[in-house]
Amino acid sequence: MFFHKQELQHTATPERPDAVYARKLQEVLGGQYGEITVALQYQFQAWNMHVPGKYRDLVYGIGAEEMGHVEMLAIMIAQLLERAPLGLTEDAVQDDPTVAAIVGGTDVQHAIVAGAGARPVDSNGNPWMGSFITGSGNLLADFQANANAEMQGRLQVARLYHMTDDHGVRDLLSFLLARDTMHQNQWLAAAAELQAEGVEALPVPGDFPLENEEREVSYQYLNFSDGAEAGDGSWASGPTPDGKGEFSYLPEPPAGVPMPPPTQPDPRFYGTTE
Repeated sequence: MFFHKQELQHTATPERPDAVYARKLQEVLGGQYGEITVALQYQFQAWNMHVPGKYRDLVYGIGAEEMGHVEMLAIMIAQLLERAPLGLTEDAVQDDPTVAAIVGGTDVQHAIVAGAGARPVDSNGNPWMGSFITGSGNLLADFQANANAEMQGRLQVARLYHMTDDHGVRDLLSFLLARDTMHQNQWLAAAAELQAEGVEALPVPGDFPLENEEREVSYQYLNFSDGAEAGDGSWASGPTPDGKGEFSYLPEPPAGVPMPPPTQPDPRFYGTTE
């Protein structure tokens, strides 16, 4: 059951309207690593989790918080659009709101489609897509993906922070940056705990029999580039992070094998044949 309380987790009030910045802010709302993505990613992971307990409770809790972040950003965008000029040009161009919006860098669909409101799109107007969501059912893989999503999202919010001098907007972004810091650490801590408890292990999936893979190349760094210094890293020698092997380094890959002979395609596909 979902219950909505008409309060915000943090203040989301800009000092002044700014339609151009509203478009920029759409990226962290409806972009690949925006709040819509992480909110639904965590919810789907929780809905599909078969084992109750602390890990499912963690995913549910953060997912619910992220829905609040979606709301705060949408409300901020709507306020930035309220009474904002449709363009930054003057005279004839300003007389045509659509042309002025394009020249000025605003999103014309904010006005035409959403009535001066936020939309489930990124900063270029591309619709948010469900394919952004990662929910594999493997907790270690998912928690690592969640940490990456928070890292990418925090990076974009940090960049947006420096694209405005509006103290009201910066106040909200400062809060979101702090929560992204917390969530990055939570997902990494949860991933480490999974491994420490033996629930999941590297390499993912941890319960796939290692004898069924070609073990002689499992920890062999094959350098397919001419960057000679790649062999200097810890990923080229020494113990592997999963604790199950030792890295080795080959400065260039072994010789390849012949291509298989050509086959005759099904004539119903109308492929070109000899």
